[in-house]
Amino acid sequence: MNLNFQQRLVLSFLVIFALFAAAIVLFDQGRIRRYKTEALQERLDAYAGEVSQYLLFRGGAPMDSLLRLMPSDIRLTLVERSGRVLYDNVVPDPDAMENHAERPEIRSAVRTGSGTFIRTSASNDRAYLYYAKDYGGSLIIRVALPYNIRLQSFLKPDNAFLYFIVGLFLIGLYFIYYTGRYFGRTVRHLRNFAASLDSTQNEVQAPKFPDNEFGEVAGRLAENFNRITANEKHLVQEREKLLLHIRTLAEGVCFFNPDRSVAFSNGLFVQYFNVLFDDMISVVRFPDVEKFLDDRGGDDYYETRLTGNGKEFLLRLNIFEDSSFEIILTDVTAQERNRRMKQELTGNVAHELRTPVTSIRGFLEILLHNDLGEAKAHEYLERAYFQTKTLSELISDMSLLTRLDGKQDAFVFSEVDAAQLLERVRIDMAAALSEKNIAFVVDIPPGLTLRGNESLLYSVFRNLTDNVTAHAGNDIEIRIKASSLRDGMVQFSFADTGAGIADQRHLNRLFERFYRVNEGRTRDTGGSGLGLSIVKNTIQFHGGAISVRNNLPTGLEFIFTLPEK
Repeated sequence: MNLNFQQRLVLSFLVIFALFAAAIVLFDQGRIRRYKTEALQERLDAYAGEVSQYLLFRGGAPMDSLLRLMPSDIRLTLVERSGRVLYDNVVPDPDAMENHAERPEIRSAVRTGSGTFIRTSASNDRAYLYYAKDYGGSLIIRVALPYNIRLQSFLKPDNAFLYFIVGLFLIGLYFIYYTGRYFGRTVRHLRNFAASLDSTQNEVQAPKFPDNEFGEVAGRLAENFNRITANEKHLVQEREKLLLHIRTLAEGVCFFNPDRSVAFSNGLFVQYFNVLFDDMISVVRFPDVEKFLDDRGGDDYYETRLTGNGKEFLLRLNIFEDSSFEIILTDVTAQERNRRMKQELTGNVAHELRTPVTSIRGFLEILLHNDLGEAKAHEYLERAYFQTKTLSELISDMSLLTRLDGKQDAFVFSEVDAAQLLERVRIDMAAALSEKNIAFVVDIPPGLTLRGNESLLYSVFRNLTDNVTAHAGNDIEIRIKASSLRDGMVQFSFADTGAGIADQRHLNRLFERFYRVNEGRTRDTGGSGLGLSIVKNTIQFHGGAISVRNNLPTGLEFIFTLPEK
């Protein structure tokens, strides 16, 4: 049965008031009954006291003279503590009576000194109110009154208070009904107002309500409804702006629902997808993406490259909190062409510079060991020698990049202890780290072993550390962490608390060859601009991937994967 608010309110108060009234009545009835019972017990105790005094002073005299002074219907019994009945004025032959040791009033008297109980006598089959008292020694005096109508009426509580409570209950019931109807009417009014909000999209005003909490609730409802309506209109406008922006993006974007169905895609995504697959848009067409979605663990970003019909695309996947996700396709064909051109340029420069630079270096070494003009000449020769070393390192870096782009069998792979490798980096960089007051903290699982070329893996951590000492600043910390992934790879986090890069646009270009955030860095700190490119190519050479992001609140964090043993 469905009850409205008024009915539930009235019923609730009625039940509470009824329980309260019943509790008062029961308490009062019990109190009065207990009071009368105690009064009757005191009376019986007085009779027992008279019997005790009589026995004390009259000894074995007959009890008839004493009983004449007591009520005619009183029953007197003398019982030994063992339970044997010595005397009973109702039963002529007390020896024929049962042992009374187990009678409730006798047990209570033996235990506590006195006892009261209402029961039917086994001797004459009549109901009595028994009272027994132990006066010490071996004798228990028991007196009893017949539990008849007169005694029951005496013990029965007075009903005047009950009538008063019933009258008060009826009056309270009226006020409960009146109050419930008042609140029920107000709540229905509030409900009707809330229901009316479903049928309008315009701004509303709260109707007139009593000046109490209900009026405040109605006002808040109207205020919140108007705010939500305004926000919905604003969201619709912003959504239109966002969709317009997505449609005009230079990248193909497609949003997917948590069940991997297509929610929205712009025209460029459809165009790129048709170049790759010439089919209906579906995650199934991206096997690597689907595998990542199935086994991603806690990762919410994934990227890979796709080729088709002479085009190359960068695919990026971002997963949102509600498990929906977006796929972004970027045409990187031109970028890859430029990368390859720069790669060829690097090889050509290295080829052209190796012989003359080596000759210059050897010539300068000879001059340094001959007397050619004392201090000034020696100073210039040292500078020239330093530059030749720089050029040699540049050639070495460019050669390494060229080798990394070649076949994998150009390098020997082995098992590399990660902790020992990082300790080598720390020792080799100790002077530079100490000069800048940079802490080098390693937090990797014990016994972590990598599979790769030890020299190349060393160059990864060495170049990242060089990058921090050159650009991140002083009094900072480098923290290296590692955790194993499911696919036999180890994910490293190489983070510092230094200056970082404020402009996010530079982050995606840090791994480009010869790229610097600003030219001033070349003059201030030197460097070929190939260190991070070597890092990325080395990691990709080992089958891993690397990304960079700002390490909040300060610094940079490089996240990359390498194969585990």
